[in-house]
Amino acid sequence: MRQRLYHVDMYMDSLEYLEEEREAWRPFEALAELTDAQLELPVEAAHGWSGRMLMGHMLAWQAVALQVATELAVNESSATIARIDADWSARGGEIVNAEIDATWAEIPMADLRERFRTQPGELRGYLTVVPESRWLKHAENLRTISDETLNHYQEHQGELDAVLAAAGR
Repeated sequence: MRQRLYHVDMYMDSLEYLEEEREAWRPFEALAELTDAQLELPVEAAHGWSGRMLMGHMLAWQAVALQVATELAVNESSATIARIDADWSARGGEIVNAEIDATWAEIPMADLRERFRTQPGELRGYLTVVPESRWLKHAENLRTISDETLNHYQEHQGELDAVLAAAGR
């Protein structure tokens, strides 16, 4: 599993978490301001990733958090958490992430941009209807949601900075 950067007992209510998540995502929104050509450019300082690859990668893992939230909105547990954890453990992060990169590379740029614009808000919207006892006050569920949002954003800040610098931003 990825390194956890955040402590599960630090939030008093969901609004506090959602505000922090929103602020942590805000720097990534600069990717949407880049041209298609700038997004396609591989950046050596970002481990060879392009802005497009970074967008797809972030959306893919954020989509996991969204799926977890949709499940927790109507159920006490999330089958997605067990499935993702098992897949990560069995096949390893490099393989899982390579498949994600390949899948998202096939998505047309207009669709990628639209999902990048709408998915973060959709995730926040779902989290507002999930009872706090199922995510914010539930260590395992909160760990997963945080690993795919706040912690993941922190993990990839360097790549974001490199992509934006390469685009002159």
